[in-house]
Amino acid sequence: MEVGRLPISAALKGKLVSAGYTSLSLLSSLSPSHLARDLNISENEALDILKHAPHDGHIDTSSGHHIINGAQTAWAMLHEEELLTRITTSSVDIDNILGGGISCGEVTEIGGVPGIGKTQLGIQLAVNVHFPVCCGGLGGKAIYIDTEGSFMVERVLQIAEACSNDMSATNTVSQDVHAGKVGMQPKDFLENILYFRVCSYTEQIALINYLEKFISEHRDVKIVIIDSITFHFRQDFDMALRTRLLSGMALKLMKLAKKFCLAVVLLNQVTTKYAEGSFQLTLALGDSWSHACTNRIILYWNGNERYAYIDKSPSLRSASAPYAVTARGIRNSVSNCKRIKLM
Repeated sequence: MEVGRLPISAALKGKLVSAGYTSLSLLSSLSPSHLARDLNISENEALDILKHAPHDGHIDTSSGHHIINGAQTAWAMLHEEELLTRITTSSVDIDNILGGGISCGEVTEIGGVPGIGKTQLGIQLAVNVHFPVCCGGLGGKAIYIDTEGSFMVERVLQIAEACSNDMSATNTVSQDVHAGKVGMQPKDFLENILYFRVCSYTEQIALINYLEKFISEHRDVKIVIIDSITFHFRQDFDMALRTRLLSGMALKLMKLAKKFCLAVVLLNQVTTKYAEGSFQLTLALGDSWSHACTNRIILYWNGNERYAYIDKSPSLRSASAPYAVTARGIRNSVSNCKRIKLM
């Protein structure tokens, strides 16, 4: 249950969300003094919040047996994994190390230095999800959450035009495409990207809390991209508060991926970390965040060539593949790839 359903003032609801208490399960073990300190309110107000929170998250032992719902056999889990669909990245080499592309039902983090192509890959995936299944897509829509203002619609159109031309040139498209039932014009690609701009961490949390309802009303959404998950959490944050907020977001995003069998892609920035006597580049948000995603892909430069490396995955072996960011979008690498500015 969400805190938005509590019969309390909007101001108190806002303080709960801002402090990271987006679900009532997070309130179950708190004392009034602890909640009052976190929200900077009086203990009487905290007591009123806890009084209205229903205690329905406990294990029912009234019959003498623990009731645990949701058990699943390992055989059923294996069958589900075999049926998971994937979204092509438009780079055959990256798709090969990923087992076919970005997997649905999982949260995938993609991080790297500025200029390496994180946003370009995010836009490419948002376009590619509209492809029919036979061409590496899911015939669905994308949600693109922009926290940095780096989403360029002109670049989206450029990639969509290249994809439309590729689809026109291929002979493997489905009968629905040939019959005109599935539009593959640039306009069709752009109409299937649902864009949200968020300008603060509270907006980001509120939007992620709203996604379950939104996607349940738009079941053709097959990928959620956040560019970047990091931006609003880099500075002026109490570490305990930041960890709580990020943990709550990660749990909600994992639930979305599983419940709706869609891909969640989180783009992350880099920071420096002091280790073994020197400063090293590492993905932002700390070690605890590294456990929040199913898969972690690191993009990096090797000379003048871009590479994607699978740093963490329960089902994929660690491997790397070269790729290129071209005027047409993400593609296989070529030997004369240079660091150039596209637009």
